Amino acid sequence: MNAVAQATAPAAASRMAWLRRRPMISTELLALLASLFFTVACNYELWHTLVADLHAHARLVVAVFVFVTALQAFLLGLVLGRWTAKPLLTVLFATTAFAAYFMGTYKVYLDPDMIRNVLETDPGEASELVVSGLVLPLLGLAALPIVALWRLRLRRRTLLRAAWIRLAFLAGMLLLAAGGALLAFQDLSALARNHREVRYLVTPANYVASLSKVLLATPPGPAKPLQPIGEDAHELPRASGTRPRLLVFVLGETVRAQNWGLDGYIRQTTPRLSAMKDVINFPDVESCGTSTAVSLPCMFSPQGRHAYDAKMIRSHQSLLHVLQRAGVQVLWRDNQSGCKRVCDGLEFESTSNAADPALCNGKRCFDEILLSGLQARIVPDGRDRIVVLHMLGNHGPAYYQRYPPAFRRFTPTCDTEQLGDCSRQQIVNSYDNAVLYTDHVVASAIDLLRNQPGYDSALVYVSDHGESLGEDGLFLHGVPRAIAPSQQTHVPMVMWLSPGFAGQQGLDLACVRDAADASASHDNLFPTILGMFEVQTAIYDPKLDLLRRCKHA
Repeated sequence: MNAVAQATAPAAASRMAWLRRRPMISTELLALLASLFFTVACNYELWHTLVADLHAHARLVVAVFVFVTALQAFLLGLVLGRWTAKPLLTVLFATTAFAAYFMGTYKVYLDPDMIRNVLETDPGEASELVVSGLVLPLLGLAALPIVALWRLRLRRRTLLRAAWIRLAFLAGMLLLAAGGALLAFQDLSALARNHREVRYLVTPANYVASLSKVLLATPPGPAKPLQPIGEDAHELPRASGTRPRLLVFVLGETVRAQNWGLDGYIRQTTPRLSAMKDVINFPDVESCGTSTAVSLPCMFSPQGRHAYDAKMIRSHQSLLHVLQRAGVQVLWRDNQSGCKRVCDGLEFESTSNAADPALCNGKRCFDEILLSGLQARIVPDGRDRIVVLHMLGNHGPAYYQRYPPAFRRFTPTCDTEQLGDCSRQQIVNSYDNAVLYTDHVVASAIDLLRNQPGYDSALVYVSDHGESLGEDGLFLHGVPRAIAPSQQTHVPMVMWLSPGFAGQQGLDLACVRDAADASASHDNLFPTILGMFEVQTAIYDPKLDLLRRCKHA
């Protein structure tokens, strides 16, 4: 034996010995072990909700444990093969680690609406969620199991033997799932019937099923053209000698009524708007959804929440298309993640490339950027106009980045995206400072409109949804609408009408102020704004127009 062979022989023997020491298991056992790992290590929110919130007894908890583990093992058994098991489980371990972290940190439900939010999140929003707190979950729930996974060897079998064993495994898992269900069938069926949202806590089944629903509802390829609505829409002629109308619709983000100064909050978070005696506040307004992906398309649709149909809303044109068809010029200015197709084909401006050093830091801009250059975009030309300003507002968790230093009035603040590192009061302080800045931006927009001699102007501000700030352990938003707390659905809304605009409409402003105390919702926006431009169409619902009863005959 030559010297080279003598030198390499021990190394080769060592490698063979290392390979022999790698455990060998069947793909079926791997599926069961992976399911057990997911059930035990990645479903804290499921078990916490069952025990602490729903007070489930031990038999029901055991039944859920057996049912979930067996069902997930069955599903894994359908897709895991000798060559696919490791790549697929690697993806599942990594993705589930992220899911478990965000569910545990913010107590979110991974339903289709939340998954749609994730898919539509822009890079700036996504980067704010990548924090140091992710390190340990990724290490424990992803890195370690992935290393162990790739250390394993999967047993080889003949095709026929593999098929019979796989069928037996699948049948066994179905029987085990059935046994788990029968262990506490009455309670389990009551849980499924009365607390359907719990299924969106079962990880990874929740995000896999929700992602599938979203993808199936969104066929690949270019988006289909939106189907038209309000094709009969037309504006009534303005009275001779009147000026064109200008409405600025300020679409707020994640501001809740509970922290809105005009709604009686203990802190004065709306000092400028409160000082404007001609601003009309609506204290009892409900949002359509608990996320931008739901509320934004909904509030611009004729269906709204009262006739909610997500597929119809997303496949049809919006209020803005109806206005444009009737002759109103439309402009959408965005400091967020887009208009969710509400403004498809209409004039759109994004602040993503804005470079104002006073308002932008290279990643984000403060919301005053929406007013920058606006005067040049609304030069009167005889036509009516609506301008939508889509704010970044109070989008969390980085509340401290939503306002300039001059608005850091409530201290100490939570100056990190990792809310777990802050006290609840610090979180609330940062959130309130962001509300204070929203007040400043909206009031500045009203000041701009007061000085428009070429228009009769008006402004409407409303938030798309609210936010949880630690109540009942909840943070951020996106809880399924059926069980969402009021903090996520009760939103602020204000309206300002110039004397000329009110005069054109024949509006009794005292009547409007009185009517503002009644309950309202996002459903009122579609007909109210059509009415403000005196647009006639069959899809206009006068019963939902907030201003109609205050117009002189």
